[in-house]
Amino acid sequence: MSEKLSIIVVEPDRDRAIMIVDSLREAGDNDIHVISEVSSVARRILDIAPDLVIVDLTSPTRDMIEELTLATSPLDRPVAVFVDKSGETLTKAAIEAGVSAYVVGDLRPERIRPVISAAVARFNMFRRMRDELAETKRALEERKIIDRAKGLLMKARGISEDEAYALLRKAAMDQGKKIRDVAAALVTAADLLS
Repeated sequence: MSEKLSIIVVEPDRDRAIMIVDSLREAGDNDIHVISEVSSVARRILDIAPDLVIVDLTSPTRDMIEELTLATSPLDRPVAVFVDKSGETLTKAAIEAGVSAYVVGDLRPERIRPVISAAVARFNMFRRMRDELAETKRALEERKIIDRAKGLLMKARGISEDEAYALLRKAAMDQGKKIRDVAAALVTAADLLS
C-alpha cells in the first residue's frame, strides 16, 4: 500500500475500529473513514467513493454478508471482510458476492496490511479478467455483425467473401468510419427492408 488510498472501515465496535485505523495508518498515509452503523454503508460509500472497503464482523449472517457486499460494490473496488467465525455457507456467499478477501479468525493488527495487499492484488487480477472478457465479447459481437454484413453483400452482389470484406473496408475508408460501424448500418438497413 504505497499510494494514498481512500478507505472505509465498517466496524461497529469502537476499540476494534481504532485498532484497524491504527494499523492502516502504520501502513501509510491513507484517508480513512469509519462507519459504525452497517445500515448507512451504501450511502456513505456512494458519498466517499473509496478505493477500498474493510468490513469487520464478529458474528455475520448470510443476509448481512450479502447486504454488505451489495452495499460495498465489490466489483467497483476491493472489499476485505474479516469475520471471527464462519461456515461454508457464509464463505461461499462472500466469494460469490465478489469479496476480494474473506478472512476467518482473530483480527490482529499485523494481519491487516498483508490481507489488504492481497485483496487489492486479487481485485486487480479479477478486474483485468472482467475487462478481457468484456473485450472478447465485444470483439465476437463485432465479428458477427461484420460476417452478417459480408453475407448480405455476397448474396446481393454475387461476390466472394474477400470481395465483400474489401467492399466494406472501402466504404468505411470512404466514409471515415470503422468497418464495424459500416457493417452495423448495413445490417440495420437490411433488417428494416426485410
